[in-house]
Amino acid sequence: MNRTVAVSPKTHAGGSVYPPGDKSISHRALMFNAMAHGTSIITNLGPGQDIQSSASILRALGVEISTDSTGACIVTGCGVEALTAPKAPLDCGNSGTTMRLMMGLLAGRPWPSMLFGDHSLNKRPMGRITTPLARMGASFELSQDERPPVTINGGKLHGMQYSTPIPSAQIKSAIMLAALQATGETQITEEFQSRDHSERMLAHMDAPISVSGNTITLRSGSLIAPEFLHVPGDLSSGAFFLALGALMKGPGIDLHDVGLNPSRTGILEVLENMGVKLVIHDTPHPFEPMGSVTAHHSQIRPIELNGELLLRAIDEIPIIAVLATQAQGRTIISDAGELRVKESDRLATTADFLNAMGARVEERPDGLIIDGPTELHAAQVDPHGDHRIAMAAAIAGTIAKEGELTLVHQADCADVSYPGFFDVLSNLTSNLIEVQ
Repeated sequence: MNRTVAVSPKTHAGGSVYPPGDKSISHRALMFNAMAHGTSIITNLGPGQDIQSSASILRALGVEISTDSTGACIVTGCGVEALTAPKAPLDCGNSGTTMRLMMGLLAGRPWPSMLFGDHSLNKRPMGRITTPLARMGASFELSQDERPPVTINGGKLHGMQYSTPIPSAQIKSAIMLAALQATGETQITEEFQSRDHSERMLAHMDAPISVSGNTITLRSGSLIAPEFLHVPGDLSSGAFFLALGALMKGPGIDLHDVGLNPSRTGILEVLENMGVKLVIHDTPHPFEPMGSVTAHHSQIRPIELNGELLLRAIDEIPIIAVLATQAQGRTIISDAGELRVKESDRLATTADFLNAMGARVEERPDGLIIDGPTELHAAQVDPHGDHRIAMAAAIAGTIAKEGELTLVHQADCADVSYPGFFDVLSNLTSNLIEVQ
C-alpha cells in the first residue's frame, strides 16, 4: 500500500454516486448462506478486501462460492454440518468483522481452527467475543491481552441468556452464529439496539428467531437460502460524498440504492442536525430498507453527539469531524471510546490529520471537541492503514486553502471498503492527481 493521492481544493461538485454493496450486510450474506441449505444469487456484494477475506475463509471451509457472468456472487450451502476442517490457519486480513463473526461460526464446529489477521487486526481486542462464546461451551487460545491470533476449539454448544457489555452488532452476531448450532434457547439483550442486519436476514431465511425490544431470542435450526439476495449500497461509504455535497456549491450529490436501515441512518440524523439539506426517497427491498439520498450545499451547524445517536453514526465520526471544522461554533463528540480499537486509534488519527490541516481539534478519552469554522490548509496525511481516515482526509483536501495539494499517503487502504473511491471523487470534482 504505497499509492499517494493528491487532492486540490474545489468550490463546486455534483453528480450521482452508486456506493458499493453494504459491507456489514455482505459479510452476513456470505456467512449465513454458507450455513444454509440451497443456492443463493447475491447481487451487489461489497467488492472490498474485507469481504474477500470472509469469502476466502468460507472457501477454505469447503463452501462453494463463485461469480457469474453478470458479476453476481453465487453461494451454495449444504448446511453448517457440511463445513470441513481447514487445512491451514485462516487469514482475516484487516477485517475485524470477519474475525469476530467467524469465531461464532467456528465455535460450534467439532474441530480446532485458527484465525489471524494483518498487523493492525492482530492488535484489536477479542475478549468481548470469546467471553460469551466460552459461556456457551467453546474454548479459545489467544494472547494474554486477548489479541489475535486466536485458536477456536469448537464443539457442542448450549444456549444462554446474555447481556452485552456494550451495544455491538459484532458481539450479538457472533453469538447468533453460535446459537444456530447450540442446544436450547439463546437470549441476547443490549442496552439499546445496535445495527440489526443479522436479525433481519435470519428472519428472511426462516431462522427460529424473534425480537422483542432490545432482546433477541434464537434457537438452533436450518436456514433456507433465498434464491436471490440484493445487497443495498453502503450508506457509511456514501456518507463521504454526502458531506462533499454539503460543503460544495453545485447541483448536489445523489446517492442511489443505498441502505436506509434505521439502525444505520444515524449519519442522516447527524447531518440534518448539522444543517445539511437532504432529500430522501425510499425504494422497496424484501427485508432491508433502501432508497436514495441527495445532499445540497448547506451552512453547517455545530452539534453535541453522544449516546444512542452516536452509536448509530460511529463509523462516520471522521467525516462528521471534517464537517465540524466548518461549523459556526463548537462540536462536542463523546461516548466514542470504541473508536480507539478500530483499524487505527480513530479518535487520535482524526484529530491528528485535522490539526495538521489547521483545524482546532481537542482529543478527549472518549471523543473530540472541534471549534469552527477554520480555514483548512493542505497537509500530508498518513491514514495509518485506516480506510475511513484516508477517505475523510481526501474530502478535507477539497476544502483546503486554494492552490495547495493535500497528499494522502497509503491511499490504497480505502480499498478495504470502497475500491474506486478516489476515481468517484475525481469524477465529482475533477480535482484528483495521483502521485506514485
